[in-house]
Amino acid sequence: MKIALGSDHAGFAGKTALLQALRRAGHRVVDVGPITGDRVDYPDFAAAVGRAVASGRADRGVLVCGSGIGMAIAANKIRGVRAAVVWSEKTAALAAAHNRANVLSVGGRLFRTARLIRLVQIWLKTPFEGGRHAGRIEKITALEKGRIR
Repeated sequence: MKIALGSDHAGFAGKTALLQALRRAGHRVVDVGPITGDRVDYPDFAAAVGRAVASGRADRGVLVCGSGIGMAIAANKIRGVRAAVVWSEKTAALAAAHNRANVLSVGGRLFRTARLIRLVQIWLKTPFEGGRHAGRIEKITALEKGRIR
Protein backbone atom coordinates (compact mmCIF):
# COMPACT_ATOMS: atom_id res chain seq x y z
CA MET A 1 0.00 0.00 0.00
CA LYS A 2 1.19 3.53 -0.74
CA ILE A 3 0.72 5.85 2.23
CA ALA A 4 1.12 9.64 2.36
CA LEU A 5 2.44 10.74 5.74
CA GLY A 6 2.59 14.23 7.18
CA SER A 7 2.74 16.08 10.47
CA ASP A 8 3.28 19.40 12.10
CA HIS A 9 6.00 20.19 14.65
CA ALA A 10 3.98 18.64 17.51
CA GLY A 11 3.67 15.38 15.60
CA PHE A 12 7.13 15.29 14.05
CA ALA A 13 8.58 12.64 16.39
CA GLY A 14 5.51 10.44 15.92
CA LYS A 15 5.66 10.87 12.15
CA THR A 16 9.32 9.86 12.12
CA ALA A 17 8.56 6.69 14.09
CA LEU A 18 5.55 5.88 11.90
CA LEU A 19 7.62 6.36 8.74
CA GLN A 20 10.07 3.70 9.90
CA ALA A 21 7.36 1.31 11.13
CA LEU A 22 5.30 1.59 7.94
CA ARG A 23 8.34 0.98 5.75
CA ARG A 24 9.35 -2.03 7.88
CA ALA A 25 5.82 -3.38 7.32
CA GLY A 26 6.38 -3.19 3.56
CA HIS A 27 4.39 -0.08 2.73
CA ARG A 28 5.59 2.56 0.29
CA VAL A 29 5.54 5.83 2.20
CA VAL A 30 5.54 9.34 0.77
CA ASP A 31 6.70 11.71 3.51
CA VAL A 32 5.19 15.12 2.68
CA GLY A 33 7.00 16.75 5.59
CA PRO A 34 8.01 18.59 7.51
CA ILE A 35 11.66 17.57 7.44
CA THR A 36 12.48 19.04 10.88
CA GLY A 37 10.65 19.60 14.13
CA ASP A 38 10.65 23.38 13.64
CA ARG A 39 7.30 25.16 14.03
CA VAL A 40 5.07 24.86 10.94
CA ASP A 41 1.42 25.38 10.05
CA TYR A 42 -0.46 22.07 10.10
CA PRO A 43 -2.97 22.92 7.33
CA ASP A 44 -0.15 22.91 4.77
CA PHE A 45 0.80 19.30 5.50
CA ALA A 46 -2.78 18.12 6.00
CA ALA A 47 -3.59 19.49 2.54
CA ALA A 48 -0.58 17.76 0.99
CA VAL A 49 -1.61 14.39 2.43
CA GLY A 50 -5.27 14.96 1.54
CA ARG A 51 -4.44 15.89 -2.04
CA ALA A 52 -2.19 12.84 -2.44
CA VAL A 53 -5.03 10.56 -1.33
CA ALA A 54 -7.80 12.35 -3.23
CA SER A 55 -5.77 12.29 -6.47
CA GLY A 56 -4.87 8.62 -6.15
CA ARG A 57 -1.14 9.28 -5.72
CA ALA A 58 -1.51 7.51 -2.36
CA ASP A 59 -3.94 4.82 -1.23
CA ARG A 60 -4.23 6.19 2.29
CA GLY A 61 -2.89 9.03 4.39
CA VAL A 62 -1.71 9.41 7.97
CA LEU A 63 -1.46 12.72 9.80
CA VAL A 64 0.15 13.44 13.17
CA CYS A 65 -0.29 16.69 15.06
CA GLY A 66 -0.61 17.47 18.76
CA SER A 67 -4.19 16.21 19.13
CA GLY A 68 -5.06 14.96 15.64
CA ILE A 69 -8.00 17.35 15.52
CA GLY A 70 -6.62 20.30 13.55
CA MET A 71 -5.07 18.14 10.87
CA ALA A 72 -8.31 16.19 10.40
CA ILE A 73 -10.33 19.38 10.08
CA ALA A 74 -7.94 20.71 7.44
CA ALA A 75 -7.70 17.42 5.50
CA ASN A 76 -11.48 17.09 5.40
CA LYS A 77 -11.64 20.30 3.35
CA ILE A 78 -10.14 18.37 0.42
CA ARG A 79 -12.84 16.82 -1.73
CA GLY A 80 -12.68 13.03 -1.53
CA VAL A 81 -10.99 12.88 1.86
CA ARG A 82 -12.62 11.17 4.81
CA ALA A 83 -10.20 11.92 7.66
CA ALA A 84 -10.92 10.47 11.08
CA VAL A 85 -9.39 11.33 14.42
CA VAL A 86 -8.85 8.19 16.49
CA TRP A 87 -8.00 7.75 20.15
CA SER A 88 -8.38 4.03 20.77
CA GLU A 89 -8.05 0.67 19.07
CA LYS A 90 -11.85 0.57 18.74
CA THR A 91 -12.11 3.97 17.03
CA ALA A 92 -9.23 3.05 14.69
CA ALA A 93 -11.09 -0.10 13.64
CA LEU A 94 -14.43 1.70 13.28
CA ALA A 95 -12.87 4.46 11.16
CA ALA A 96 -11.97 1.77 8.62
CA ALA A 97 -14.88 -0.64 9.01
CA HIS A 98 -17.78 1.81 9.17
CA ASN A 99 -16.51 5.14 7.83
CA ARG A 100 -14.04 3.94 5.21
CA ALA A 101 -11.70 6.70 6.37
CA ASN A 102 -8.95 7.15 3.83
CA VAL A 103 -6.93 9.45 6.10
CA LEU A 104 -6.17 8.79 9.75
CA SER A 105 -5.27 11.60 12.12
CA VAL A 106 -3.63 10.91 15.47
CA GLY A 107 -2.39 12.97 18.39
CA GLY A 108 1.36 12.87 18.75
CA ARG A 109 1.20 14.59 22.13
CA LEU A 110 -1.48 12.23 23.44
CA PHE A 111 0.09 8.81 22.86
CA ARG A 112 3.41 7.09 23.15
CA THR A 113 5.04 6.01 19.91
CA ALA A 114 4.10 2.34 20.26
CA ARG A 115 0.44 3.25 20.66
CA LEU A 116 0.49 5.55 17.59
CA ILE A 117 1.94 2.70 15.54
CA ARG A 118 -0.64 0.26 16.89
CA LEU A 119 -3.57 2.57 16.04
CA VAL A 120 -2.32 2.99 12.47
CA GLN A 121 -1.73 -0.78 12.09
CA ILE A 122 -5.28 -1.56 13.23
CA TRP A 123 -6.74 1.00 10.84
CA LEU A 124 -4.72 -0.31 7.89
CA LYS A 125 -5.64 -3.95 8.56
CA THR A 126 -9.35 -3.43 9.16
CA PRO A 127 -11.50 -3.94 6.04
CA PHE A 128 -14.48 -1.77 5.17
CA GLU A 129 -17.66 -3.68 6.05
CA GLY A 130 -19.75 -2.26 3.22
CA GLY A 131 -23.44 -3.09 3.52
CA ARG A 132 -25.41 -0.41 5.34
CA HIS A 133 -22.22 1.62 5.71
CA ALA A 134 -21.71 1.88 1.93
CA GLY A 135 -24.91 3.87 1.52
CA ARG A 136 -23.80 6.27 4.22
CA ILE A 137 -20.46 6.81 2.49
CA GLU A 138 -22.37 7.52 -0.73
CA LYS A 139 -24.40 10.16 1.14
CA ILE A 140 -21.22 11.77 2.46
CA THR A 141 -19.91 11.95 -1.11
CA ALA A 142 -23.20 13.47 -2.28
CA LEU A 143 -23.01 16.09 0.49
CA GLU A 144 -19.49 16.92 -0.56
CA LYS A 145 -20.60 17.41 -4.15
CA GLY A 146 -23.56 19.57 -3.12
CA ARG A 147 -26.17 17.05 -4.25
CA ILE A 148 -27.79 16.83 -0.79
CA ARG A 149 -28.83 19.86 1.20
